[in-house]
Amino acid sequence: MEKLQEGVAKIMSKDENHHLISKRGKFDTPHPCDELKRIAKELDCDLTDEKFAKHMDDHDPLRNLRQDFHYPKMKEVLGTDLSLVDPEEDCVYFCGNSLGLCPKNTKKYMDVELNKWAKIGVQGHLQGEGMPWAKCDECLDQDMAKLVGGRSGEVAIMNGLTVNLHLLLISFYRPIPTRHKIMCESKAFPSDHYTFQSQINLHGYDPETSLLCVEPREGELTLRTEDILAKIEEEGDSIAVICFSGVQYYTGQLMDMQSITQAGHAKGCYVGFDMAHAAGNVPLYLHDWDVDFSCWCTYKYINSSAGCLACIFLHEKHKHNDFPKLLGWWGHKFDTRFSMTNELDLCPGAYGYRISNPAGLLCPPIKASLEVFNKTSMEEIRAKSKLLTAYLEYRIIEKYGRTNGMSEGTLQQIEGDFQHVHVHIFTPSDPEQRGAQLSLSFSVDISYVFKELEKRGVICDERKPSVIRVSPAPLYCSFMDVHRFMDYLDQSLQAAAVTAAADRK
Repeated sequence: MEKLQEGVAKIMSKDENHHLISKRGKFDTPHPCDELKRIAKELDCDLTDEKFAKHMDDHDPLRNLRQDFHYPKMKEVLGTDLSLVDPEEDCVYFCGNSLGLCPKNTKKYMDVELNKWAKIGVQGHLQGEGMPWAKCDECLDQDMAKLVGGRSGEVAIMNGLTVNLHLLLISFYRPIPTRHKIMCESKAFPSDHYTFQSQINLHGYDPETSLLCVEPREGELTLRTEDILAKIEEEGDSIAVICFSGVQYYTGQLMDMQSITQAGHAKGCYVGFDMAHAAGNVPLYLHDWDVDFSCWCTYKYINSSAGCLACIFLHEKHKHNDFPKLLGWWGHKFDTRFSMTNELDLCPGAYGYRISNPAGLLCPPIKASLEVFNKTSMEEIRAKSKLLTAYLEYRIIEKYGRTNGMSEGTLQQIEGDFQHVHVHIFTPSDPEQRGAQLSLSFSVDISYVFKELEKRGVICDERKPSVIRVSPAPLYCSFMDVHRFMDYLDQSLQAAAVTAAADRK
């Protein structure tokens, strides 16, 4: 048993080879499912056995981090049918891709700031307990930079994600007749797509000709890196900015950011990424990858509050850029900011992009979450995540099967025949090309499936027309959560198939 524990700890610990593989962007490591099968063999049990899930949790070096979060109980979750579950049991929370759970220290840090406001008022900007409001963002950005592989001065905490993307594109998207295109994935998050369209329109160009959306191959749902690189080579001379998701929100695909950046720079393009689904999910090395700019929210895998402050990354090579930018008081250096001369003394780097003072009551949730991240490393988080996601993938395939490359449109409806229900996972099976999320489509209408899962206290999310995203975040999710999810999924599919058949009669 000790030997087995050492093996689990090794794959879940920081590994320099894994670190180098991630930095190079190469996707050639063994599948973690092989490690899961090896452990099951030593335990003399099947991967589907509860014994296996409990063993993995018992030997998980990150297991205690779950205690740092408020984990909702079945009786607390809206829509749960308490006749189907144990009310006192934890729900199954697989929605870290949308909103992370609340760290327990959040309220404590919020109370400090509220008490300070109540007791000393405006003096709290520079004095009192907790974080001085005038520098609350600066108290956190070094830890935030560690999550994304940034250096000092390259990360600022500010605004919301889409606002930040606009601010960055004002600097980096400067089209000319021969180089006017923005390149992105075809199914970019709607807000990103709207940002690209509006920036193109603001410069007097037409999105029909200036927005270049890379499509998957016919019959496929995810992009191939070689196709992205080929399109950059083909169109690069006319592309001003390349801006992909780090992890694609719909498919869960992890992009090869280093290769895309290198290819874009070789053609004279600026390259940036929306890291909303990547930050806190997978190790990032934005500085080393030479990414020009990036932005992300903090309420998904970074577990701040809903709509909390977002962040930007600006590579230090652009630290003293003279690019056009929108200016505000908070971009002014702190030492001279209150001189009120109206003579701008601009902060270098990412700080120069700040416009307004940060919300003092939105920094405590970020502080509480970053403290949890500081108890481990992104490499350790990633190692557990690979095992946890591979375990979920194996359990789904073993029970319901899938066909690689099957398009959503080919999934056939059934007539209540549960024996032929199937689940299709179209997130890449290569663990180096995905994060914690699996995107699932079903042979049963997902509106029925989602409702039945909700009745059983499973929190995930539905993306029309036919996708349910499940994301076991490794900071607070367990192998037993996956085991329980499979039981609830089985029950939900049976109930959904019956209900769907009855409704069609």
